[in-house]
Amino acid sequence: MNDADLPDIPFPGHDKMIAALDAAVCAGDSQAVTRAVRQTLCDMIRDRDVHLPACVYEPITDHYARRELYRSPTHGYSVVAMTWGPGQGTPVHDHSGLWCVEGVWDGELEITQYELLEHDGERFRFRPAGGIQAGPGSAGSLIPPHEYHTIRNASDDRVAVSLHIYKAEMQCCSMFAPQGEAEWYERADRTLKTDEAA
Repeated sequence: MNDADLPDIPFPGHDKMIAALDAAVCAGDSQAVTRAVRQTLCDMIRDRDVHLPACVYEPITDHYARRELYRSPTHGYSVVAMTWGPGQGTPVHDHSGLWCVEGVWDGELEITQYELLEHDGERFRFRPAGGIQAGPGSAGSLIPPHEYHTIRNASDDRVAVSLHIYKAEMQCCSMFAPQGEAEWYERADRTLKTDEAA
């Protein structure tokens, strides 16, 4: 894919956000980068000059929406807006070894971290390791190997929007389905698709 084919959706404040993210991803190691990206994302959520495109407020009935708004031709990072209809969420999943910073742009999301206790082949044992109810302006980072989590919009009637900055395009991940035994899950590969952004 050449640079002209990379996702780059215009929106008010686009250039301001990308300039700030470009600087943040050059901050050093993964810890420093995610700290800088998290601060940048919090700043952008509160910035009155920055408005995500209208499409990110439009939920899709049968799944949460993933709309890639930008991919850096220089640094490779990816900016994905996710739209969560009432009750929509994810199973326990990972990020295929990519660091990620996730921020709530609008609405509220329940985020639960999971600790990997052990695994046997494709069977993994997880325990919830804390959760938060995240509102607008809050952001957190996931750095492998501490990347297992769920996200859910618990509202019965409100849409939630989050913005995710990934180290690179995230094309696949592992999903973990609960088994009959307590704390045991079975891993399955999942190819991730993106929904149209405009």
